[in-house]
Amino acid sequence: MADWGIRPASVSDVEAVAELRAVVLRADLERLGRYDEQRVRQRLRDGFDPAHTWVIAVDGAFAGCVALRPAEDAHWLEHFYLAPRLQGGGVGSGVLRELLERCDRRGVLVRLNVLQGSPARRLYERHGFTVESEDAVDVFMVRKPA
Repeated sequence: MADWGIRPASVSDVEAVAELRAVVLRADLERLGRYDEQRVRQRLRDGFDPAHTWVIAVDGAFAGCVALRPAEDAHWLEHFYLAPRLQGGGVGSGVLRELLERCDRRGVLVRLNVLQGSPARRLYERHGFTVESEDAVDVFMVRKPA
């Protein structure tokens, strides 16, 4: 596995994250008939909150991001994007494990949604997430603290 780490995000990270989102989600959004080149980036810009977001670096270079946004009854795992060349190599699992361990120590429930048919769903299931509900586009998942 590559040498990775996370650091707090800053406002200046938004464009790199928006671009990565467009690359990572393109195939799933096209399959679902929902890909819009501008909207995929703008939705990230509109929802980007550096206070709850981390940048993932691999070998010192930007490789992705992840957000863990506190809500009333849980934390929402959002904007979890990793450069395609690094997917499947253990970095995403390592990052997810670290964040979930933090939530477990605080007894916090974690929620997320993943696009229907996305291979990322298997990653979440391996880490204890179960399906709470779904619609034609999204699968909503939840993980109770360990």
